[in-house]
Amino acid sequence: QVQLVESGGGSVQAGGSLRLSCAAFGSTYSGVCMGWFRQGPGKEREGVAAFYTGHGRTTYADSVKGRFTISHDEAKNTLYLQMDSLKTEDTAMYTCAAAYTAWNFCSPDFADFRYWGQGTQVTVSS
Repeated sequence: QVQLVESGGGSVQAGGSLRLSCAAFGSTYSGVCMGWFRQGPGKEREGVAAFYTGHGRTTYADSVKGRFTISHDEAKNTLYLQMDSLKTEDTAMYTCAAAYTAWNFCSPDFADFRYWGQGTQVTVSS
């Protein structure tokens, strides 16, 4: 069982930055696909970025490439999402998720994330 707890959301003006954190608790070990997802008002949930622990492989949705950076601190078992050059369209509830799968399947499009956090709100104003 894995528990995920997000933090770091808030309100920021367009062009600003925020860093989200996702602390993982429970049965975690190297070789886990961890991802960030978001759902904006009136929109479907979108995979934003994914990180395969122990391997370091990262993948991003086209909408955030070059602006967002996903990383993982193995000692703290915490996933991060550094968000720079934020746009109003980045406004959403951001949620982290985890799945046990092979590294080559780990991406924001992976359809079988099993463990989910509660989410943290990000609001970007113009």
